Amino acid sequence: MIAMVPFSALANPHRFMSFSDRMLPWMGWLTALLLVTGFIWGLFFAPPDYQMGESARIMFVHVPSAWLSMFAYAVLAGASLMSLIWRHNLADMAAKSAAPLGAAFTFLGLVTGALWGQPMWGTFWEWDARPTSMLVLFFIYLGYIALWETIEDQQKAARAAAILAIVGSINAVIVKFSVDWWNTLHQPASLSRLDAPAMHWSFWVPLLICALGYTMLFLTLLFVRMRTEVMRNRIRRLRMKQVGA
Repeated sequence: MIAMVPFSALANPHRFMSFSDRMLPWMGWLTALLLVTGFIWGLFFAPPDYQMGESARIMFVHVPSAWLSMFAYAVLAGASLMSLIWRHNLADMAAKSAAPLGAAFTFLGLVTGALWGQPMWGTFWEWDARPTSMLVLFFIYLGYIALWETIEDQQKAARAAAILAIVGSINAVIVKFSVDWWNTLHQPASLSRLDAPAMHWSFWVPLLICALGYTMLFLTLLFVRMRTEVMRNRIRRLRMKQVGA
């Protein structure tokens, strides 16, 4: 639904505000429907895993969080690249708005991963390739946010943050392929294996619904934050005009 709208049509802040104003109520209801359905199905009706037992249910929180940490970074890096090429303020706003959301999902993924790791691995933390690279991703998010907060000139902050986001994409690739490149404790991809999922459909389907719900939650919150940034930008310009007058 959102992907059908060409990017050029949303690159104008006025058009984006009009479009997001119409879409946000629908996005909010769809988010709630997906999350409620996924959580009720997964937490109360999905069978326990034959190896992990009831502790496997934490996957309904952990796996979507880990997926969104990467999806949010893809949005951040893509918007940063557009900002460097086309110098468009709305791309900066999209990247800036995605960073705190990505950091939150990454933190939730790390915490739930630790809670899952204790009964499975016997420890809350292991310096394994996947959790370690995820921790680095979390620090990159924090560094990106810090650049926006510490550099007063918004244009300079946007350029510096965009460069950091693009360079940090190297770590995002490491997060993605860490379970393939190294012999790790972390299990390989399961949800993305559509040809032969590594779990029963009664667990896989609600997990997919939760992942879609998390994605819609991210997009909804991203639109809300971008709208806030657009309004802040307008207020900033008005104040500068008043000072100049």
